Amino acid sequence: MKILISADMEGATGVTWPGDVLPGTPQWERCRGMFTSDVDAAVRGFFDAGADSVLVNEAHSTMRNLLLERLDERAEMLTGRHKALSMVEGVQHGDVDGVAFVGYHAGAGMEGVLAHTYLANSVTGVWLNGERASEGLLNAHVVAEYGVPVVLVTGDDIACEDALGYAPEALKVAVKDHVSRYAAVCRPPARTAADIRAAAAAAAPLAVRRAPVDAGPFTVAVEFDAEHLAMAATVVPGVARTGERKVAYTSARMYEAIRTFKAVTTIASAAVEEQYG
Repeated sequence: MKILISADMEGATGVTWPGDVLPGTPQWERCRGMFTSDVDAAVRGFFDAGADSVLVNEAHSTMRNLLLERLDERAEMLTGRHKALSMVEGVQHGDVDGVAFVGYHAGAGMEGVLAHTYLANSVTGVWLNGERASEGLLNAHVVAEYGVPVVLVTGDDIACEDALGYAPEALKVAVKDHVSRYAAVCRPPARTAADIRAAAAAAAPLAVRRAPVDAGPFTVAVEFDAEHLAMAATVVPGVARTGERKVAYTSARMYEAIRTFKAVTTIASAAVEEQYG
């Protein structure tokens, strides 16, 4: 059994505000340890249940946040940016049996601690075939095309509720309870590590490859907080404006849809100017 862990940071234990997740800040340095604790707990839980291999894919910001030296020695970690499938890189090779979303969060425009979709604050909403989409929902559709189920989701309570829609069978662990975008009731890492490890062990039997899901075509709509970002995004082939601050495109497969989404958000991010956005 091989497990892929897609590890994001906003949904990690103790994380509640931007300074906790912005590389280079003192709070980020502190929170890296708690983020690593969550991931390591999932690794250990999967091995407790008989996993042969666990690959951790770093999925936050620079994708260089986890402390490799604090991970269980049986794990392997894919770190660094510019990967074909970004947050779920590794699922496409045909040897992954189950995926865990660790440290996930709600999507742009939703309630939830540090809720966003790819961009921290320029994207105000994303919809997939008319359904408001989080990163969890988008990535769940990607892995489904490769016949791989999502078996575990950790994050705040809102992220766990969101996962009921895209991975109803997966085990969920809330490491904190949402109070506002920048506040939460947090559990200490010793407690969350125990909870995540137990849930990962319980989730392992769900890691069974399935028939690939062909659910396309996929129409993705993206709303920005400024009209010039929508204009900038249309440089991507197939992306068209559907409103003053909104664009949309359609892809036959989720593989193309997520890669186009990455291109759209990368270009929009480059079009943001200091202070005025």
